[in-house]
Amino acid sequence: MAMWDEILFYIVTGFGAQMIDGAIGMAYGLIASSVLLSAGVPPASTSACVHAAEVFTTGASGFAHWRFGNVDRRLLWRLVVPGMIGGAIGAYVLVSLPGERLKPWISAYLLVLGFLILLRALYHTTKVVPMATTRVVPLGFFGGLVDAIGGGGWGPLVASTLLANGGAPRQVIGSVNLAEFFVTLTISATFVATVGLSMWPIVTGLVIGGVIAAPFAALATKYLPDRLLMAVVGIVVVTLSCRTILNSLG
Repeated sequence: MAMWDEILFYIVTGFGAQMIDGAIGMAYGLIASSVLLSAGVPPASTSACVHAAEVFTTGASGFAHWRFGNVDRRLLWRLVVPGMIGGAIGAYVLVSLPGERLKPWISAYLLVLGFLILLRALYHTTKVVPMATTRVVPLGFFGGLVDAIGGGGWGPLVASTLLANGGAPRQVIGSVNLAEFFVTLTISATFVATVGLSMWPIVTGLVIGGVIAAPFAALATKYLPDRLLMAVVGIVVVTLSCRTILNSLG
């Protein structure tokens, strides 16, 4: 009964995290990692569990976004390959790298992006402004690196940057979600090869909750107004960034 109670708890966690992540392109890893760390799971094991679960949840979410027409294929592949490389490197060095020290700096960057997105949502009309390949590729690499080290961060970093640079919300969110599947698969495989994976009740709960939520979240992305999506993204980014910075200071 204790094991099933634990699984049920993580089903609820996975469902809530995926509803937010699938709808606005970010926060699954950050939410799930925060819950695991607060429950006493070590950082490396936390990241391994979250990414193992995300193999299934991002696959379901990415497929749903593709079916609903939320994916830009050119943007997708510009993110996938460098993201996989960065994710593999980040997972490999996580054990010895002080990832916690990087979070305040990344959060400060995200805080600025969050305010820029809110300004676009409030004062500007939405238009598609494709980013140059030379800018998307390093963004994908750094996003994968940060995601592996911090147990999450692909969505906030990549989606926020693309939106702040004028990307159309639906295509950005859908493409970032589908690209995350390939990045997460690489990170998870690297973790299994280095630190192993033994906390299956956690992974099982996160997977079940996330897979159930994925199609509902993608459907929400398709029909919600662009400005509302951007406003929600901006608020989430600003809130999470402030929380991380305050925790680091105190």
